[in-house]
Amino acid sequence: MAHTDGDGWIQCTCGNKHWGLHGAAGLLLVRNGTILLQHRAPWVHNGDTWGIPGGARDSHETILEGAKREAREELGIDTELLEPIQTFTDDHGPWRYDTIIAKASDNLVAHEMNDESQEVRWILFDDVAAMQLHPSFARHWPELHALIAELFI
Repeated sequence: MAHTDGDGWIQCTCGNKHWGLHGAAGLLLVRNGTILLQHRAPWVHNGDTWGIPGGARDSHETILEGAKREAREELGIDTELLEPIQTFTDDHGPWRYDTIIAKASDNLVAHEMNDESQEVRWILFDDVAAMQLHPSFARHWPELHALIAELFI
């Protein structure tokens, strides 16, 4: 197992604490007019909300490596069945969250791998905003939605 050194909170200049000593990354998986969302368990930070699989990056990981690892750990997906298209960055200076937008194969299967998730579901683009979204994901969804529409429609 690779060395893990990314877990932990960082106090950001924006006034908030963020998870990931070296930043964080996640996968926004797109397939046939839908995206894959994870219903976060109530006990996790910003729990009982919907978001993408992701989490703290380790110091030795690239953005893509961290995002893929988190998706495998949380949703058990075969990351060979996705094609990274573009990265969207929420840059806070001392901390950042990178969202890898990727096209998912029709063969990609996801399910809850641990107690961090309650449910995993493919949601139509136009229905995402109606979900109870993770606050950071909700804040960026309009930009992400426009970007996905540009890339996939």
